[in-house]
Amino acid sequence: MTFNPNSVGIPNGSYFALPFGADNALLALLPVPWDATTSYRSGAAGAPQAMLDASAQVDLFDLDSGDAWTSGICTLPESAEIRRLGKAARRHAEKAIALLEKGADEGSAKVRPHLDRVNKASLALNRWVREQTLPLLRRGQLVGLVGGDHSTPLGYLQALGEVHEAFGVLHIDAHADLRKAYEGFEFSHASIMYNAVTRVPSVKKLVQVGVRDVCSDEVEFAAASPLIEQFNDYYLHESLFNQVSWAALCEKILAPLPQKVYISFDIDGLSPDCCPNTGTPVPGGLSFHQASFLIRQLVRQGKTIVGFDLCEVAPARDGSEWDATVGARVLYKLCGFCIRSQHKLC
Repeated sequence: MTFNPNSVGIPNGSYFALPFGADNALLALLPVPWDATTSYRSGAAGAPQAMLDASAQVDLFDLDSGDAWTSGICTLPESAEIRRLGKAARRHAEKAIALLEKGADEGSAKVRPHLDRVNKASLALNRWVREQTLPLLRRGQLVGLVGGDHSTPLGYLQALGEVHEAFGVLHIDAHADLRKAYEGFEFSHASIMYNAVTRVPSVKKLVQVGVRDVCSDEVEFAAASPLIEQFNDYYLHESLFNQVSWAALCEKILAPLPQKVYISFDIDGLSPDCCPNTGTPVPGGLSFHQASFLIRQLVRQGKTIVGFDLCEVAPARDGSEWDATVGARVLYKLCGFCIRSQHKLC
């Protein structure tokens, strides 16, 4: 059958119903169904499939990136073993969190075995993600990781660190994710950026955008680190209220980033009307168009996007498809911008 990009999307197990395989695609999407360490509401493990289902409705011509899809976007298979491991780890995490919320100590005989099981499983996840992404990167392909909770990209960042000597991270999120072993979980979703800047030497700059829910330890850690620049949501909106243009703010946000940039996009960086079922929603945040404009400006500046992740989308328990619909469109924007940054055509 001849593929018609202007016709109805026919679900075929690939994101956006595209006809590419790993052998003829510039960009590969890796689904990671994992939410073991989610500390408030679980559900992100179902996001890769929910966004895949919603993605067939996305029109392929994009007003930002045109027909970037013709460079090839393929979908790697979801791992049943990773899903099973994540579910088992989640059960132990829930037991540990329940005990901690009752006042138990992380080192107690009741809590420690559960934390150890989760940390061991998370270490296995990191290895698996690295093993999936590194061969693709070495072949010159791009990878987009589709989470899952925000702990999932660490193995990918480690793989990128083996291929690229230096890159920066543009991090869109309601949270700083700079906690050290949050709730005793060494690879917590709330620790991904702490782990990125302390475990991946190739990360030379972390620029955080939209942060609006932090603890004092994170603020102090960021202030003390020459690697980290924060543009919190209160600063951004106060500037907007004082007639500073979003374009001018984007210039300031992007200025610290090096030539090569990885984008880590937590969906809760957007306003909760875009993602009401995400694990830890917070009032405020960026609009869809503000986030798109920011990344568009990154590409227009001539920066190269070396990879990205999209995390913390969570399907609604009532059957609503809104979160998955928004997530699929953010994912498509990220794919298009990533591809266009290689060709400098945006």
